[in-house]
Amino acid sequence: MSVGQHKRKLKLLLAGLFLTLPLGLFAAGDLPQVPKAKAKATAEYGCVNPVSDMRKNHMEYLLHQRDETMHKGIRTKKYSLAECVECHVSADDNGKYAKFGESKHFCSSCHNYAAVTIDCFQCHNDKPESAYQSESSNRQSLPEGHEKFASNDVLPSGDSK
Repeated sequence: MSVGQHKRKLKLLLAGLFLTLPLGLFAAGDLPQVPKAKAKATAEYGCVNPVSDMRKNHMEYLLHQRDETMHKGIRTKKYSLAECVECHVSADDNGKYAKFGESKHFCSSCHNYAAVTIDCFQCHNDKPESAYQSESSNRQSLPEGHEKFASNDVLPSGDSK
């Protein structure tokens, strides 16, 4: 390769870097403000697993839990979406709960930032069961025949754990 070709490649490389530099300035936006959990599930981790693990793998745990429940009838609380919501979705100072999709909702705070679409809340409640104690008229209705499965304490057979 001649010296002229090297100079031309260097100029193209520098021009490319110069043109893409401003994009880095726009990408440095603020990270999402993730609401804190109401309580610690375990003294060791805070959550059911270390926070770094949950941030990276929570979807795997939720999908595994879904498969165990839907295909095998095994219901446990450790990785259930209802338990995540119970601990992580909190009321604001006025007692109002953010809905999924709003930036103050625990799940939405990161999923909106990452532009990740989830469909969990098409069927599941986006706020804790305890939020409905005072809002019985606003309770999200369950599909017919699913009422007995609303709690993680009921097996698909209808028996209590």
